[in-house]
Formats: sequence, structure tokens, C-alpha cells
Amino acid sequence: MINLKLLRRQHGYTLEQIAQRTGLTRSYLSKVERGLSTPSIESALRIAQVLGVQVDRLFGNNSDEKAITITRSEKIKADNLNGSMALVSGLTSGRILRAFVIHPSSKGSRGRVMSHHEGEEILYVLEGKIELNIARRKEVLSKGDCAHFDSTFPHKLVSISERPSMVLVVIASSENDAAG
Repeated sequence: MINLKLLRRQHGYTLEQIAQRTGLTRSYLSKVERGLSTPSIESALRIAQVLGVQVDRLFGNNSDEKAITITRSEKIKADNLNGSMALVSGLTSGRILRAFVIHPSSKGSRGRVMSHHEGEEILYVLEGKIELNIARRKEVLSKGDCAHFDSTFPHKLVSISERPSMVLVVIASSENDAAG
């Protein structure tokens, strides 16, 4: 089944605008949208070019599979010297965002390594209190506080509360980084 209507609406085009840009008639495009006609290769190429998509997207490839990613409670979990973390989103290749819930180690723990990577990072403290060290700056963040920064600067998180801290970390990388 062709995804012309969905793709057209996502790009904000009317049938008339697609018709004008492709040289195809509005009535023909309407039939294609309703599944009453299948476009020729030439027509499909014209439509795809106007929409700025690969031709296979017109025929259903990757159209709704990439629309949403669900990560169930069986998240990928890991422990290291900096604490523990669970990847809660971003397993699918091609995504720009990666989200983690982390439990940073306490100030007395060894091995608190500074991290840096391409992109931007957002920290939202869900529980406890943390110290964010970024470059030469130190900020104390409590439950409900948020920090947004350029993650190319060396940074680390340390829990400074008596009870365990929990932080939602969202990392945005360029599309090139996310594709690989």
C-alpha cells in the first residue's frame, strides 16, 4: 500500500501542490492515495522527489516503524565505577536522541571519570542531589533541577545526597553519529 497521504500531510502539501510539482493530475494522485491506482516507476520517482523521500518510503518501507520506539522495563542495564545506568531509549539506529536513567556514584567512590562526547546533554534530577562538574565549574542540582550543556566539555556527575540519586540523561548527537 502506498503512503502518499501520510507523507503528503507530514510535509504539509495539498494534493494540488503535489500535482503542480510532479506534473501529475490531482485526480490521479487522489486515486493513488486511496489505493485505486498504483503509480508507475516514473510517477513514483517524481512524487518521492517532491516529498524529499526515498521511493521505498512511498511503498511502506520505514514509514511507521521509525515513528515510535518502545523500550519496555527490561532496559539495558550496566554498572561501572561512575554508578549504574539503564538505557531507556535510543536503541534504534538513526535516532538522534539517547536517554538513560542513571544512579551516579557517591562522592566517596573511586573512579569518577570525566566524560565528553559530541552533541548536547540534558540532565533532569529525578531523586536526590548531585554535583555536576563541567570543565572547571561545579553545580549542585536537586530533585526537579535541570541542566542543559554542550557535552564536548568534560563533565561528570556525583551523588551528594545520603539516599541514592537518580537522573534522567538525554544526549543529542548529530544524525551522522546516530546512524552508526
